[in-house]
Amino acid sequence: MRLLPSFSAGLAWALLSVVLGMELSLQESLLLKSLGLSTRPSPKTPVPVPSVLWRIFQKRKTLPSTNKDLADGCRVEEFNVPGNIIRVFTDQGHFIHNGQPQRLLCLQKRLYFNLSVLEESERLTMAQLEIKFSQNSYHASSQGQVFELRLYQTFQMSLRGMSSHEHGRELLVEQSFAQLHKSLLFNLSGVAKGWRTQSRNLGLILEISVSGGDDAAAPRTGRLQSLCTSIDSFVDTSLLVVTLSPQQCKASRRRRSAHYTPVTPSNLCKPRRLYISFSDVGWENWIIAPQGYMANYCLGECPFPLTAELNSTNHAILQTMVHSLDPEGTPQPCCVPVRLSPISILYYDNNDNVVLRHYEDMVVDECGCR
Repeated sequence: MRLLPSFSAGLAWALLSVVLGMELSLQESLLLKSLGLSTRPSPKTPVPVPSVLWRIFQKRKTLPSTNKDLADGCRVEEFNVPGNIIRVFTDQGHFIHNGQPQRLLCLQKRLYFNLSVLEESERLTMAQLEIKFSQNSYHASSQGQVFELRLYQTFQMSLRGMSSHEHGRELLVEQSFAQLHKSLLFNLSGVAKGWRTQSRNLGLILEISVSGGDDAAAPRTGRLQSLCTSIDSFVDTSLLVVTLSPQQCKASRRRRSAHYTPVTPSNLCKPRRLYISFSDVGWENWIIAPQGYMANYCLGECPFPLTAELNSTNHAILQTMVHSLDPEGTPQPCCVPVRLSPISILYYDNNDNVVLRHYEDMVVDECGCR
């Protein structure tokens, strides 16, 4: 049976589309893996971007190009720690409703942060817990009542009917406040490192209570209860984690060690403008910012004789000489990137956490013959 030409062409295009689709899918998977993602994220209920990540992103975005070359992509200057990945983990814990006879307990909550998304090669350099309230502060009574905050690390799960105050927890933080501020910060770097090495992350327990002050011997429950109601403005907790991916830092150091002069003639090897829009590749629903960036690419001739302006290696110069003698047997050197710069990307990961990651070698700054 003989196929009609139009049918044959249609079948050929269909097969080509399938092959191209598979190749694109493979390329996307490889790129996502390099970004630390198992699959393309699809956030169901996107959380607001934490203000601290916006500030860091905007600061890096507005740096002059000269400062970007000098900036250390392996260090988060805002926290003065090594790192090129910043994640904010949302709390996945729940409230606990247990009585406490020795003092009036306003709030008791189990906190849990899933750090399993961190890659084994990443080195955790900082973990900061933030406890948020919807108001700046709460007025304390003149009778001496104060808020008491206690944070415990959990070592065993509480069984049904067993009080969370029984065995299996260690006091990490104990602090008294005449006023509770809108945002309280605590350094939990040691605890977070332990969660990774021991593979035993049962979370934390947060307690906020009101102490009776001078009336502690005979507390006035009504007055203390009225102070306790102000804790209703409790919003949420989150854990900011900074990690360092060593592979990207090695690339960064190699890139900064070289400096070249850009090429000007239009027909010679040099960078060409290329803007990549994340919406064009279907990534706009999980990449928060930027919406796209100027990636550029290299194109142009590497003719004989090669000049210093073409950023050529000694090997490329010799290859060009041999090509001029034997054009059929030896190809010309290729026009390739010789200096690249990084960008920072804000996005949702596969667990709907907000991540700010510093990616090396994303923008072609200069090209050369290799």
